[in-house]
Amino acid sequence: MLLYRTPHGPIVETDGVFTRLTDEWNDLLNRDDLPAYLTAAVKTGETTGKPEVLLSPVASQEVWAAGVTYFRSRTARMEESKEAGGGSFYDRVYAADRPEIFFKATPHRVAAPGGLMHLRRDSVWMVPEPELTLVITRNGVIIGCTVGNDLSCRDIEGENPLYLPQAKSFRLSAAVGPCIKVQHEPLPATTTISVVINRAGAAVFSGETKLDQLKRTPAELAGWLYKDNDFPNGAFLMTGTGIVPGDDFTLALNDEVSITIEGIGTLVNVMG
Repeated sequence: MLLYRTPHGPIVETDGVFTRLTDEWNDLLNRDDLPAYLTAAVKTGETTGKPEVLLSPVASQEVWAAGVTYFRSRTARMEESKEAGGGSFYDRVYAADRPEIFFKATPHRVAAPGGLMHLRRDSVWMVPEPELTLVITRNGVIIGCTVGNDLSCRDIEGENPLYLPQAKSFRLSAAVGPCIKVQHEPLPATTTISVVINRAGAAVFSGETKLDQLKRTPAELAGWLYKDNDFPNGAFLMTGTGIVPGDDFTLALNDEVSITIEGIGTLVNVMG
């Protein structure tokens, strides 16, 4: 089932039927039994139409991200930072037991589905990073997943790995949505993640990968995030990207980025 956050409250989609709930969003996202709870709730909830306006599913949660979890990402990071002497860092973290995990965004830095994302004005090489994003309760239980865009400045990160926070965290640097696929079980390894970037009505880049290219399991990444840390409102965790445009590509103002994950939906944002 799919869970949407709307201006009028949570809406659940089950087999094409939409049901409005009266629960508080943060309460739902911290129910370890959310799949079973929603299955029961839709039997007594109010049937409604498909939501036209969507809010980001990130209400009071922090958004974190894992890096270098796909071989393609490892290669790209090594290429962009080799002149700065940081290339070997990414090869080593790809093979290490401990993953790279970093803070991405507070709720006010997260763009809603259909909303504007922000291109840093001091970067000349920016790309979207399409990522499966985990939804995790305060107790560390994965209750679902969604689509994420980890907007990134390749030139800033490549200049020096210590600049990672500036390359990753800034105004409207993340987007999440359009909904949460609620289930405890991970998506099939054959699940496809794809992206299309349109500029002035024409596609200027497209690419895809599959979850079987993800080196670490979702449970492993969530476990590292919650190790010696706490999240009173739960957390969202982007799991890394396996789609990186060529070195000659950068996003431009008004580009439209559409990221699709099978079984969840399509997250669309415009660059501003």
